Amino acid sequence: MSVYKHKDSPFYHYDFQFKGNRFHGSTGATNKREAEAFERARRDEAKQQVRQSRGPSSDLEYVGGRYWSEIGQHHAGADTTFRDIARLIDYFGKTKLLTEIADNDVAELVAWRRGHRVTRHGKGRKRQHLAPLIAPATVNRSTTEMLKKLFTRAKAWGIKFDSEPTWKSHILAEPDEIVRELHGNEADQLDQATRDDYRPIMDFVAESGMRMRECILRWPEVNWDARRIEKKGKGGRRISFPITDAVREILWPLRGHHEEFVFTYVAERTRKAQGLVKGERYPITYSGLKSAWKRIRAASGVAGFRFHDYRHDFATKLLRETQNLKLVQRALNHANIKTTAKYAHVVDDDLAAGIDQFQKSPRKSRKQARKAS
Repeated sequence: MSVYKHKDSPFYHYDFQFKGNRFHGSTGATNKREAEAFERARRDEAKQQVRQSRGPSSDLEYVGGRYWSEIGQHHAGADTTFRDIARLIDYFGKTKLLTEIADNDVAELVAWRRGHRVTRHGKGRKRQHLAPLIAPATVNRSTTEMLKKLFTRAKAWGIKFDSEPTWKSHILAEPDEIVRELHGNEADQLDQATRDDYRPIMDFVAESGMRMRECILRWPEVNWDARRIEKKGKGGRRISFPITDAVREILWPLRGHHEEFVFTYVAERTRKAQGLVKGERYPITYSGLKSAWKRIRAASGVAGFRFHDYRHDFATKLLRETQNLKLVQRALNHANIKTTAKYAHVVDDDLAAGIDQFQKSPRKSRKQARKAS
């Protein structure tokens, strides 16, 4: 029971929450047993009142759960979304009302999250404390922006906020992303370090510029007739990529390897606990590709190149070849061309040459005119 004696009143007071709504006031009773009876009746009345109003709850557990069922579980990175929501609920508590979260709460949340370190799987607790702190971008995506999404969704349900945090003031500055492309014989080094059964997916990455998670293709996503690959990508958006001759050459021989998944690997040894039989083919998973990439990169000797840099390499070379930023935007499935603009530097040399040619032409004609006069 939540009855208590108020210091400024001779009566017991009640204070409880139901479905994100707070109810409090005087019981009008000086006897605790009578006060508890009054509170029980008030709870029943409150439940009826909330059911009749059918208004959504604003407690974090309800908002987070409903966001997950309506939106989060459909994200391409649904497991990450689930962890981000769970982290917020653990931090604030299940009954924390979204309507009570203010700027100070968000500032403290961000400070807390900035103290977390990158998780090193398999390294043990003794080495975890040596891991670097998570990046500002990780804090923004997993914490501030996730909480903002809950606010935005709650408003769509009709939840009203007397005041809402000033989100911009809590977004941490992020360093400019380094656009890395392959140079010299780096592509050959990576290719030589790749197992034969993983080569098709690595070739596909290089030819499509797709993100790692997007490369886990299923056959229903490959439309041979329309010559397009269509699937769910980052943020749950539908992405589309053409099946060019190069992509078709990679994918066509893989038919029949697996009924659902496009890319597979061959088990090198039998592992009964994992259900693997040596020589049999199994789907390449997201976690499996991450592990394989770490081995490939280490064996290749190519330094400072991440898996995501294949996307940068694809974009920079495509832009250099076509000189068409809008085309590159469509190839990368960017919603905003501002995101694609970070690759514009690759045409700087061509821009300099064009300006140089432009500047020389009129000067030449002026000099000829001066000589003639």
